[in-house]
Amino acid sequence: MKRDAYDLTTSTASNEAQRAFESAVYGIASHRPSTGAALQATLAADPDHVAGHVLKGFANLILARSELEPVATTALADAHVSLARKVGGTSDERILVRALEAASEGSFSRAADVLDHGFEDRPATLLPFKLSHALRFMAGDTAAMLQASTRAVIGLDSSAAAAGFVLGCHAFALEEHGRYSEALATGLRAVALQPDDSWGLHAVSHVFEMRGDTEQGVDWLERGRKAWSRCNNFSFHMAWHLGLLHLERGDHDRVLEIYDDEVRPQQTDDFRDMANAVSLLWRMEQSGVHVGDRWHDVSEIAYRRRTDTTLIFAALHNLAAMVAVGERDGVAELVAQIDAKALGMDDQARVAAEIGVPMARVLAGLDAPADRQMIDRMVANLTKIGGSNAQRDFFVLALAKAVGAGGDNAAVSRIGQIRQRLKADDQLFKSIERSVSARLPV
Repeated sequence: MKRDAYDLTTSTASNEAQRAFESAVYGIASHRPSTGAALQATLAADPDHVAGHVLKGFANLILARSELEPVATTALADAHVSLARKVGGTSDERILVRALEAASEGSFSRAADVLDHGFEDRPATLLPFKLSHALRFMAGDTAAMLQASTRAVIGLDSSAAAAGFVLGCHAFALEEHGRYSEALATGLRAVALQPDDSWGLHAVSHVFEMRGDTEQGVDWLERGRKAWSRCNNFSFHMAWHLGLLHLERGDHDRVLEIYDDEVRPQQTDDFRDMANAVSLLWRMEQSGVHVGDRWHDVSEIAYRRRTDTTLIFAALHNLAAMVAVGERDGVAELVAQIDAKALGMDDQARVAAEIGVPMARVLAGLDAPADRQMIDRMVANLTKIGGSNAQRDFFVLALAKAVGAGGDNAAVSRIGQIRQRLKADDQLFKSIERSVSARLPV
């Protein structure tokens, strides 16, 4: 039995496997592109490394691609075989395997519960903590995310290897609840303790963005560029935040430059990269920026993934990309797929039923919310899509534009009032309000 630098106890007898796995965990926490290689090295040194198989399973599930679900299922089976060969393994390993079982059955929320409860005596153990945080993020469960990070920071030893990373997650959870002053202080502490904590750096950038402090936000991201530019595709997301700040400043040429060079330097089909591209292109167009043929690659990818509803957050961004280029057949097929998903029983089926179906119809131009009660319900249910407040703001803006298209000024104002609870008023929402007012009879 070995306890690693991040407080996880494993049954491996291989020092080489332990070192490699610690590197993989560090890579997960710091969003490093070397994570996959470190995980491969772990399993090469110890083919029965239980936590290694579990991490492989989660890594594939979190990518939210239907074709990767069998890979995760195989990783779970390998973890069970390895547990048996290790005579039941350690308690930590058994908890990780149970969590992967729940996630593989379609319940990220239940998987996170298993991790939180299983490590309640050591809530700052980095791997289960970070996995739970990621699962809650994708499930839109910000309340449980904050509860878990609050437990983890109580009595946290600032000299521990995981301290900066844990504080970075706590800063993000605070920010998502609108507790901006606390989030800012915690995020600054996280980055000071762990300069490689791009998630903490990211949390601070959220604070500036949501407060409307564009100058501070741009300065913060530019000063932190050395850290976040070394990340995996998370660097594209950090550049997305930078692009949003420049868009708010009206620097359209700079936004286009950031999009081409840093948000979409590669035509990947990772749903997170697609979300960055789709939501920024949409905002640019609504702001009067000519985006040229930049919709082309994202709409083609969206069309190829038109039957994949593994994650409703991803499906809705794909839908928006096809709507943008007038791909009617693809839009109709994906709307039908989301309708069908809503008939299921897993977590994402419930998300589809409660918000995916109505939002899909709004994005596709098929429906517009009819009354204040429906608008309130849609905005309240948006958190269930997952992602951050900043990411979900795309859907809030799209909802406002949809109801505004019918000249419903009161409904747009209502959405604005709800939005202001978390985000300072900005130029894009003001332009939507002005467009509605322009349609009203004199």
